[in-house]
Amino acid sequence: MAQTYAIEAQARTVIGKKVGKLRRDGFVPAVIYGVKIQPVHIQVPVRALQATLTKAGGTHLIDISVGGTPYSVLARVVQRDIIKGDILHVDFMAVDASTTITAQIPVHYINEAPAERLGQGILLQGLSKVTIEALPKDLIDRIDVDLSNLKQIGDTIYVRDLKLADSVKIVDDGDDMIAKIIVTAAGESELAAEEAVTSSEPEVIGKGKKDEEEIED
Repeated sequence: MAQTYAIEAQARTVIGKKVGKLRRDGFVPAVIYGVKIQPVHIQVPVRALQATLTKAGGTHLIDISVGGTPYSVLARVVQRDIIKGDILHVDFMAVDASTTITAQIPVHYINEAPAERLGQGILLQGLSKVTIEALPKDLIDRIDVDLSNLKQIGDTIYVRDLKLADSVKIVDDGDDMIAKIIVTAAGESELAAEEAVTSSEPEVIGKGKKDEEEIED
């Protein structure tokens, strides 16, 4: 189960172009929306918001208290200043404990691929995030992918190979690639050289047979 974080917010009456002053005063405008609630416009202290988003990302639940009213939310959209990187606005999605939600969970590699460690090939990374469906209480913050079974060229880990709890459903196609061992550039050159030698041998043999037939005639 993913960890939950908490933050205090205030109801917001300032909207539109006037939010510029709000930001200068140290607040970030935000909104809480959901299927079962009307949008709630809020303002959050910038420092508290930055610290919470850094830890929670988009996969941890955040408990936001607005004037004493609690909301359990996920950060869905974080708008930032292109130049400075400052947070300009946040969309929070309210979640219901009994309603399944969809989330993108980052892939985290563990252990080392033997084929890469021995220099036999290199690791090609596929999906960096996997889309899942789960109840809020069953959300996970990452998916560990064990690379220790990638022992030779061509060994591949697909989405269908991921082992998650029964309470978590994977949405992505099972044939989507997570990780694969591919041949190195040097290895490709060696294979090409071997194929070239092999492909020339039948011609030499064929010519030899033809010469023998001509002699017998």
